[in-house]
Amino acid sequence: MPNNEHIVSSYEDELTELARAISEMGGLVEKALANAVDALVRTDEELAMAVVVADKKIDAMQHLIDEKSVSIIARRQPVASDLRLVIASIHVANDLERIGDMAKSTARRATQFEGVTMSTQFKNGLRHMGELAQRQVKLALDAFAAKDKDTAVEVFERDTDVDALYVSLFRELLTYMMEDPRNITMCTHLLFCGKNLERVGDHSTNIAEQAYFLATGKSLISDIEDLRREKLQP
Repeated sequence: MPNNEHIVSSYEDELTELARAISEMGGLVEKALANAVDALVRTDEELAMAVVVADKKIDAMQHLIDEKSVSIIARRQPVASDLRLVIASIHVANDLERIGDMAKSTARRATQFEGVTMSTQFKNGLRHMGELAQRQVKLALDAFAAKDKDTAVEVFERDTDVDALYVSLFRELLTYMMEDPRNITMCTHLLFCGKNLERVGDHSTNIAEQAYFLATGKSLISDIEDLRREKLQP
């Protein structure tokens, strides 16, 4: 029979491998998002299709993480912080898969601009929104990996930046469509792309909530008002 030391070591290895899988999936998603935004602003169809193809690996990583997590729960019956890690990993993998879908959707839209000249204003707006969304994903993943509740709160608080940019882009595109109906098709694609990036921000916030839960065992949504009041105190 294997000794207890070997059993404990193997269990810790499984938890480490789970965390590594989340990190790997996060890296794939960050790359997909960056490439999707780049393909959009440069109307690079080849890069866009590479993002679409790469999404299959992101989906496969989610299935792998789900399988690992269920296996650990079934065989190891984790408790306390270990159980939090396993449950949070399932949620984070789901949000990463959804961000991958947003990147894929944006990449597909990027292939619809052949022969169309996108204004520099919209390119800059989408690039900036993409940079903010990418920052949110990175910070959320960093918070999860480090079990850093402060960074998790920062991601939650900064989500309004992405939302505000989307509202601004929406108004600009609406005005552009009203001025010339020939712009409607292009602007509709850009509106969907902007909405995708806004949703990336939402999923990043979800990951940050899991990071906070992992670090504290508590709900960020429940604690946020108390945290804000603490900041206001002299």
